Amino acid sequence: MADTADTDGQSQPAAPEDQASPGDQASPGDQASPGDQASPGDQEEQANQEEQGNQEEGDQEDAQRLRRINAWAAAERVLIRAPMNLSLGERLTALAAGAGAVTDLDRPADIYGDGVVAELEERIAGLLGTEAAAFFPTGTMAQQVALRCWAGRTGNPTVALHPLAHPEVHERGALGAVSGLRTVHPTSAPRLPTAQEIRDFEEPFGTLMLELPLRDAGFVLPTWEELQDVVAAARERDAVVHIDGARLWECAPHFGRELPEIAALADSVYVSFYKTLGGLSGAALAGPASLIEEARTWRHRYGGQLFQQFPAALAALIGLDQELPQLPSYVAQAKVVAGALAEGFSAAGAPWFRVHPEPPHTHQFQVWLPYGADVLTEAAVRQAEETGVSLFRKWYPAAAGPPGTSFTEMTVGREGLQWTADDVRDAVREFMERLV
Repeated sequence: MADTADTDGQSQPAAPEDQASPGDQASPGDQASPGDQASPGDQEEQANQEEQGNQEEGDQEDAQRLRRINAWAAAERVLIRAPMNLSLGERLTALAAGAGAVTDLDRPADIYGDGVVAELEERIAGLLGTEAAAFFPTGTMAQQVALRCWAGRTGNPTVALHPLAHPEVHERGALGAVSGLRTVHPTSAPRLPTAQEIRDFEEPFGTLMLELPLRDAGFVLPTWEELQDVVAAARERDAVVHIDGARLWECAPHFGRELPEIAALADSVYVSFYKTLGGLSGAALAGPASLIEEARTWRHRYGGQLFQQFPAALAALIGLDQELPQLPSYVAQAKVVAGALAEGFSAAGAPWFRVHPEPPHTHQFQVWLPYGADVLTEAAVRQAEETGVSLFRKWYPAAAGPPGTSFTEMTVGREGLQWTADDVRDAVREFMERLV
């Protein structure tokens, strides 16, 4: 029987009326006769044609992706030069150039988590004000381990989180399939839950997971007071609180608080090293020493006890030194860029647009326009190729919102600090000219 998703993410059997009735089934006269069936040779030829078509489509997609990357890399003016789009040689050169400033390169390389990896763990615990921290090869693994550990400690495998949170959207159901956890949703609104929604939720849960900021809702954050109230509401229900802080680094300006004060609200925190800090990969789980000790055991069981990880650890340390201090300026500049975008769209006569949230809560936000994603992406690439200015990157069809709309995610980094509001408005005008 087919399943349909219920509002809390659980599967429910399809209603009988969703099933095909006898009248919907093919009658004997509708079935193909033996003479209508394709011969084995025809079937093989059809399969070959389909395979060739799929290959050609894949080649075209690869060519378009390479064109986009080349256009963005060659652009003279960008809002951020994403490290992931740099060449292999450029990434290795940058790593070698910065490594000597963050650690002693004459020391032995790490083996199973000692050396520079342990140094990074100590740095993270100090930055977040926690007793300990453990390095993980991926954030997905770090959070699964954290939530699994809390389930064992609370005796409740149910995790309350937003339906747009990373584990629900980007991890193929791993919390249930791998860790045996169950998820529920106190709200489906495009924001984090309120304290009242936590108090009124109709079933118990052992852990409340808060993604700060909530990326797929537009990198949105609550106010500091709202965040405090939500945490207090969870405590009233004897639940622990875990922060998905993949992008926690850039939240401090919005809250007006330092990182240790933000982390202190939760029982555990996960942070990423590549989403904001420009690292190669990796994440850290921070919290009480006893939890981190247990997490190290599960990290080994999950296959995360890698033999050597010094490139990722070095890149993380470089990011902490070079990018973390700059984040408040990126957040401030994102507000300038977002405001100038709105002014530019209005001046260019855009039929409809949305900058969300306005002003941005971090250095990242969304832009929505009423055009197809392919049309908008092509205009962005052409602008980069023809003018050397890359304002937007790839656009995506909007799953929510008015039909025919698309959105893109904006990130303001070091390169974006050089843009004035006039620069942004001029770039919007040139972009819109390529849509007509």
